[in-house]
Amino acid sequence: MVLVLNRTYFPEGTQGVLEWNGTIVCYTIELPWLGNQRRISCIPEGEYVLQKRFSPKFQWHLHLKNVPGRDLILIHPANDAKKELLGCIATVTLHTGIGKGSFSRKASENIKAIVYKALANTEEVKIIIQSKKK
Repeated sequence: MVLVLNRTYFPEGTQGVLEWNGTIVCYTIELPWLGNQRRISCIPEGEYVLQKRFSPKFQWHLHLKNVPGRDLILIHPANDAKKELLGCIATVTLHTGIGKGSFSRKASENIKAIVYKALANTEEVKIIIQSKKK
């Protein structure tokens, strides 16, 4: 299974559209691109393997493996990138501003349902992060 995240970069944050099989699953918000600096930048474009992960803070969520120069990059709920993210990707149902969105938990549940089903069927799940095509 391959998910595709098409990003648009802005100085204040990064907006994304997450698709599976050409269909929009949800939208994303991230920190701005600041050279892959830990805790203040979104991660580099590329292809990453996703896995299930549990933490007391986020409960069940998704983890991107082998991100260059980074660790514990997650996909988890958040509605304001600058206030709630440290380099992770947040799913949102709707963009409400640059680096901001709403109904993040709902979007997170949608993506987890798709990915967890594939993982339960022993499929490898990847995410391709790229710039939005103009």
